[in-house]
Amino acid sequence: MNVKKFTAATSREALRKVRDALGPDAVILSNRPVDGVVEILALDNDDVASLASPAPESEMAQPQPRLALDAFDQEAPAFVNRRGGAPAVAPEHVFARRAAKAEPAGFVPDFAPEPAFTSLRAPAPVAAPVEPAFDMAAMTKMMQSAIAQAKESAAQEMTGMMSELRAMRGMMESQLAEISWGSTQQREPQKAAVLREMLGAGFSASLSRYLIDKLPANKDAAEAMRWVKTVLARNLTTMADEDALLDQGGVFALVGPTGVGKTTTTAKLAARCVMRHGADKLALITTDAYRIGGHEQLRIYGKILGVMVHSVKDEADLRIALKELKNKHTVLIDTIGMSQRDQMVTEQVAMLAGAGADVKRLLCLNSTSTNETLNEVVRAYQGSGLHGCIMTKLDEAASIGNVLDVMIRNKLNLHYISNGQRVPEDLHLADRAMLVDRAFRSRRDAGSQFDDADLGVLMAGTGNLNADSSLRGVHLG
Repeated sequence: MNVKKFTAATSREALRKVRDALGPDAVILSNRPVDGVVEILALDNDDVASLASPAPESEMAQPQPRLALDAFDQEAPAFVNRRGGAPAVAPEHVFARRAAKAEPAGFVPDFAPEPAFTSLRAPAPVAAPVEPAFDMAAMTKMMQSAIAQAKESAAQEMTGMMSELRAMRGMMESQLAEISWGSTQQREPQKAAVLREMLGAGFSASLSRYLIDKLPANKDAAEAMRWVKTVLARNLTTMADEDALLDQGGVFALVGPTGVGKTTTTAKLAARCVMRHGADKLALITTDAYRIGGHEQLRIYGKILGVMVHSVKDEADLRIALKELKNKHTVLIDTIGMSQRDQMVTEQVAMLAGAGADVKRLLCLNSTSTNETLNEVVRAYQGSGLHGCIMTKLDEAASIGNVLDVMIRNKLNLHYISNGQRVPEDLHLADRAMLVDRAFRSRRDAGSQFDDADLGVLMAGTGNLNADSSLRGVHLG
């Protein structure tokens, strides 16, 4: 047996020397540090046959007597590898050598000898320990719960990210709009003058900026103002022929918030119908059973006109009343007034839609309300669609650009204008040019309200006009 010794500064270098000298099939007998270097004893693979077990009948095959090292066997059956490797079982000749040197039991060497006959080839795979049985259903449930939590967490993160992106987009649009307006204001100062007029008349900043952006070039302030008035009048939709409405007849319901003037306007319309077709062709219905004196007010008007007033409480009563009055040429319904934020508004719209007849809803808009309030009213009462609207309290409004703005952007058909309490005198047909002209004549002192810095801030608040669907239907000429 030809055992060779190899030394090197590191194990890697020593193993390389073994491979170069004996080949990749060499057998490592020992691997230990000696005086600061690594010493490896190796044997060529062809010499392994000399280490074969002796024949069973030979003397060498008989068991050798063992020394009494019970304490060592019990307390330390395997050497501990201080370098972090797996424990190696001590071979018999190591025990014999320690017994000859009379080393005490439990002695642990400075290094753990490597197992004999270690090959440079990859070690054979060790059989994995048998895993205990587990509940597949519990494991599946645990995985599903983990997946659900991961999805929920991802959805929350995505929602937060989208909110941040929208906020960033809004800020960028506002800043860009302000920068753009500042540049426009320097190049075309007449646009700033027109913008002040529109804002002072009560028109919204978004509609005002939209028209200012579309304003033709090379126009002075007076020409630009005339162009804006023409566009506003063109986009106001009014009832073209009152005779067609009165002659056609049908069922009309006046709807709107509390105090907008529905009952008085109903009486004015009733007087027009009586003057056209007579009292026997008209019927009045009221659903206002809650407001004190609401029913009596309409009954007094009906008594003056010679018209019967019917009171209903719910959809079933309304169905019965309309069926009994189907021979009437015109039926006017005075509905109960409620806030546009009241959930009963939806129930009222559903009641009128399910009354078993084609009930045309006319929305009463208070001219003294703000632009934001009027937009809320339209959204609340619109339902499946409004037949038209009536502008009320015109005599009390300081400016009417707000209500004109709402009608233009929501494409509402203006039927009548109410400007007082007299029945039936204070009810008029709408004149588009007159209304637009009045909006600018009755405006507040816009010059003292808005300076150049205010205009920039207002323009920044309009954001991206292309995303405003209410402006897409505004016709320019």
